[in-house]
Amino acid sequence: MKKLFLSLAFILCFIPATYSNSTITPTNATTFDGMWGIDIEGGGVAWLNVHQEQGFLDAELMWIGGSVVPVSSVYVVDENTLVVTRTEAVKKSDQRTHIMTYTMRINKIGETIEGVMTAPDWLASGEKIIPFKGKRMPEMPSTPDLSKIKFGKEIKLFNGKNMKGWTLMNPESKALGFKVVDGLLTNNPEQPKDGKHISYGNIRTDQEFEDFNLKLDVNVPKGDNSGVYLRGLYEIQVADTYGNELDSHNMGALYSRITPSEAAEKPAGEWQTLNITLVDRHVTVIFNGKKIIDNKPVYGPTGGAISSDVLAPGPIYLQGDHGKVSYKNIVLTPIL
Repeated sequence: MKKLFLSLAFILCFIPATYSNSTITPTNATTFDGMWGIDIEGGGVAWLNVHQEQGFLDAELMWIGGSVVPVSSVYVVDENTLVVTRTEAVKKSDQRTHIMTYTMRINKIGETIEGVMTAPDWLASGEKIIPFKGKRMPEMPSTPDLSKIKFGKEIKLFNGKNMKGWTLMNPESKALGFKVVDGLLTNNPEQPKDGKHISYGNIRTDQEFEDFNLKLDVNVPKGDNSGVYLRGLYEIQVADTYGNELDSHNMGALYSRITPSEAAEKPAGEWQTLNITLVDRHVTVIFNGKKIIDNKPVYGPTGGAISSDVLAPGPIYLQGDHGKVSYKNIVLTPIL
């Protein structure tokens, strides 16, 4: 009997996988196809793009922070239920790496979605259940003609004397690394020598804006990084990436979404200039005099966004929880 069982198991390995006694075939379009902006209970933003890839269902996900990444699996339960999983390798010790699985179960109600993300906590001693709600993202406008846009009056966002016009984003943050030193808006998130990590806060403008041109000068020490968020939605990366291969995480990139067309960085410690135009959800970046992003569409928020509403006005905000950085000559010109 044991030999018969093993023979059957061996034969079954070579039978094509089936669902309901039918061979697997490419998925047809689903009611979930498209891009979804998601607000997470307790704070945080996510973005999900569901689409067909060579006839099969696929998706990319950005969850609160970090990059837009391919999901591990995505499948339809029924026309109003979708399940998405994302995995992450977590090294627990020198001998063992665990694969952590995060599962989104999504229910569709018209053009909105709601559901929960279930995930192990970092120590794998319990389960987190994170509710969220979202809606289908609005269609992308056609590429704007930048030669026809009209500008309003310049607004100096930093006066070189104090932090008037800037606010700590999270009032519960106990540490603020930003201060004005010698006419510069400088962030220095120092960590104690005893190893206890201090979470420093980000800062934002009191004012909120729609479309605009933003110019600023920035100085990043070796190995450090920060970020400039447009309308609180889209991060333009600020980092010491001099000499690196082109990547969507380099200085001047739209973080994890748009890779610069060329490397324009200066060595760490030198002043560098960013000239950014955001109009009709399209971004242009001129970095150190070189156009590295040319009127490209921005399909969704980046990690660290404060809202999933890509049509709403929002602030300029600066990351303060990463590394040392200095800013000056921060000038915003609204587009009328």
